[in-house]
Amino acid sequence: MASTTVSGIGSGIDTQAIVKALADAEKAPKQQQINTQTTTATTTLSAIGTIKSALETFRAAIAKLNTQASFNGLAATSSDDKVAKITLADGASAGNYALEVTQLATASKIASKVYSGTSTSVNSSGEAQTLTIGQGDATYSVSIAAGATLQQARDTINGQLQSKGITANIVTDASGSRLVFSSTKMGEGTDLTLGGDSELATDTQVIAKPQNAKYTLDGLALESKSNTITGAVSGVNIELVAAGKSSLSVSTNNDTLKASVQSFVTAYNALMTAINTQTKVTTGANDESAKGATLTGDSTMRSLVNSIRSEVSRSMGSGGLRTLSQLGINTVQKTGLLELDEKKWDAAVKTYGADISGLFTGKDGLLSRMTAATDDYTKAGGILATRQDSLTKQLKELEQSQASLDRRIETLTQTLSKKYNAMDTLVAQLKGTSDSVMTTLNALNNPNKDR
Repeated sequence: MASTTVSGIGSGIDTQAIVKALADAEKAPKQQQINTQTTTATTTLSAIGTIKSALETFRAAIAKLNTQASFNGLAATSSDDKVAKITLADGASAGNYALEVTQLATASKIASKVYSGTSTSVNSSGEAQTLTIGQGDATYSVSIAAGATLQQARDTINGQLQSKGITANIVTDASGSRLVFSSTKMGEGTDLTLGGDSELATDTQVIAKPQNAKYTLDGLALESKSNTITGAVSGVNIELVAAGKSSLSVSTNNDTLKASVQSFVTAYNALMTAINTQTKVTTGANDESAKGATLTGDSTMRSLVNSIRSEVSRSMGSGGLRTLSQLGINTVQKTGLLELDEKKWDAAVKTYGADISGLFTGKDGLLSRMTAATDDYTKAGGILATRQDSLTKQLKELEQSQASLDRRIETLTQTLSKKYNAMDTLVAQLKGTSDSVMTTLNALNNPNKDR
């Protein structure tokens, strides 16, 4: 419990105010240093985090674009998305295909015998039983504990086999409850079977047998174990949705190519805008009162920007198309952002349309090189992560410095308070002595005063 000190009783001087002023004067320089360093470290840490997030977003965007399908100038359409959907992958070429789906691929389902409810025991043997579940050529074993209920058995099975594509669910109706086993694998040869000494393996019922998808493509009869078909047409992915007919088309469409290029420009500009915001210098009227942003002049930011811009301006490949500027993609000198010249693009795509994919994609394409150029900044233990760790450590050290300063000033305050209180007491004593002496002297000077 803190004590209460009454200041200046003896001296009439506000000693507490003096103590506070002395303590504040002692604390101020170090406190200002800590406050300045804390503010700088906090804002820098936030700025580095913003740049790291923007860079990761940029890398994710260009990774998504780094496929031949993104820059091949092709568009895929299905005349009936309720029958089939179509997307493009690498290696696609223009073409039209007549599709007829006669049967979808399905998965296996089997049910256990019926129990009276979910809390009914499925193992009354008094000891653990083994349930073996076959899935095509694979077999898995699950131990069903003695006295386990239907619900407990379900949880045990799912906990062990869900990652294998096998799940168990409880289905209940007026007759009772049973486990229904389902497989995520489709197609012939993926039948589920139950075995072992578990009661769950007795009196099972096949609910659905697995079957292949059956369809014709331009009259050619084909089958698939999955409803997602990736190899029937080179560079084309077909998702079968329902039985029926649909016309699939892969055609040249420069709008899709332009959209991919514009997506790159947009992703690049978003990153550079984020960097510019943290590194810009703001000036007042007549170029006075210039004020830098948090990372103005930061060497890490300069290095990052130089790494990215060098790849954008670099001449690539050996064919006719070697630079982005040939496509009408230019750097705005004032901002460092990219802009797409529509007229130049329209002319360039007629000349270089077939070469655009090679400029952007592949091992030596722009997108791969930009990813490699920024790897050291985003990886675990990389440049930006190291900066963040260093700043976080600095903030913790500043917290410790603040605590140490507070303790030192508290001790100083207590010491000064004791000294000034002692002085005040001494002054009071001296004043008391003075008053007593003066009283005696006055009495001696006036011997007849009381007569």
